[in-house]
Amino acid sequence: MAAVAVIGGGPAGLFAAETLAGAGHAVTVYDQMPSVGRKFLMAGRGGLNLTHSEGIESFVARYAGASQRLRPMLDAFPPSALIAWAEGLGQPTFVGSSGRVFPKALKASPLLRAWLARLSSLGVEIRTRHAWRGWTDGGALRFETPEGQVTATPDATVLALGGASWPRLGSDGVWTAWVSDTVAFRPANMGFDVPWSPVMRQFAGQPLKSVALGFGDWTARGEAVVTAYGLEGGAIYALSGPLRDAVEAQGSVDLSFDLRPDMTARALAVRLDPTRGGQSTSTLLRKALNLSPVEINLLREAHGKDLPSQPGALAAAIKAAPIRLTGFQPLARAISSAGGLALTAIDEDLQLRDQPGVFVAGEMLDWEAPTGGYLLQATFATALAAANGALRRLSVTRPR
Repeated sequence: MAAVAVIGGGPAGLFAAETLAGAGHAVTVYDQMPSVGRKFLMAGRGGLNLTHSEGIESFVARYAGASQRLRPMLDAFPPSALIAWAEGLGQPTFVGSSGRVFPKALKASPLLRAWLARLSSLGVEIRTRHAWRGWTDGGALRFETPEGQVTATPDATVLALGGASWPRLGSDGVWTAWVSDTVAFRPANMGFDVPWSPVMRQFAGQPLKSVALGFGDWTARGEAVVTAYGLEGGAIYALSGPLRDAVEAQGSVDLSFDLRPDMTARALAVRLDPTRGGQSTSTLLRKALNLSPVEINLLREAHGKDLPSQPGALAAAIKAAPIRLTGFQPLARAISSAGGLALTAIDEDLQLRDQPGVFVAGEMLDWEAPTGGYLLQATFATALAAANGALRRLSVTRPR
């Protein structure tokens, strides 16, 4: 039996600990917060989107530039495996209308309680209020605790310290001070700033449902939400990576809204019959197309107060309403983060090339994905890969 330290008590750390303890090793989880799983519980407030039911090729493509590196790990621990794991903890799941997979309880707390009970039964020790502060000159792990500095010398270590979003929940990114080859953190799955008119700001909090968004070659369908600062929501998050990059490079970009993506421009024009009997444009849009007040005002933000009167032109305006994005929300307000440990800094077992015996998992690694179950899926898949890498090393360095 080897002693293994897992640093970070989020999903990646807990799943790595479960895998290592299940293989018979003595595992200690260290976390700087007073309790583990805080970000996991926060994610559960939105229903806890565990994974997604789409085909594996489309699924893997969601990871963009990191998809090739993540593919073997996602093949080894696919969505079906994550679903089976949750159901093994007594939490049945279901597939929502969007293809997303949720526990039927629609929250994280029952799953986390069952998970912690399993870890306890496996002998996993959890030490909270232990903030990792790198290594001592002699190579021991160093922690700051309320009682002062403590050290540990495990046979293997798994780092699962998270990215840099939601820092108040523990993912503060300070670990970059002790690990080399990192890529600067940037927000991901965040809202974007829009210079709304005072009228449009009155619609803050209202959704734009079933819209299609377009930016260059990128498209997304789903829901966007108007906020006082701009826009957020699932469809926005799906394009947040390329939109962020473009805003950084250009200062501002136009995001195109199709408010009725299931209808062609011609079909819209037919409904927008010019013989409208003196109706105002707003009344016509409401009665003919069931556009909501927030949608009508979005059209005015995009095309000006006086919308086209001709059916064809008005239909075209509905199918392509450009909204100018001038910035994005910071890391502290982002759902996840891009950046972190460069993938070139780890080997195929997710072991640090310059620190043998130290493995890395979860959002510490430089990958990003939209919301929809992809974040948790890759977190679990990389945790399993890191744990299995540690097991292979332990089988050589500490044969039973």
